Amino acid sequence: MAKTPSRKRPCRICRRWFLPDPRLKERQLTCGQAECQRQWHKKKCSEWNRKNRDYFKANYLQKKIDTATQPRDDPASSLPKTVPASRMNTGMPLEYVKEVLGVHLVIIQEYLAQLLNQRWRPTLHMHHPSNTGTDRETTRKIILRGDKSLMGCNH
Repeated sequence: MAKTPSRKRPCRICRRWFLPDPRLKERQLTCGQAECQRQWHKKKCSEWNRKNRDYFKANYLQKKIDTATQPRDDPASSLPKTVPASRMNTGMPLEYVKEVLGVHLVIIQEYLAQLLNQRWRPTLHMHHPSNTGTDRETTRKIILRGDKSLMGCNH
């Protein structure tokens, strides 16, 4: 007896049973509905993006450097095209900093500042509980009492 080339299976998105297209054999994982295919594609793209985070970081930085170092339309000018628009409001005079450091370093410096800002933003905006005075009072009592073992003295 010959085995059927494909059996019914549940869709990975909507969980409804479907009969796969015989041309796709075991590779078809969702039913033919457009919404299921869109969600499966979205899921796979997000997995790929999570695994390949550095790919976009490198491309972004290289593209920004390439754009900034393209020569102007005027052939007599050897200056770079322009300092790229900043996404951060640093208040620095970018034209002056570009002259001193160069376009490449300005772009890389801004990129690193953006990464640091993204990394530490949640920590900087946290509200820490204020000292209610109970810890301060306990510490004061220990010091006044002269408890040497709690103050770190060993004699």
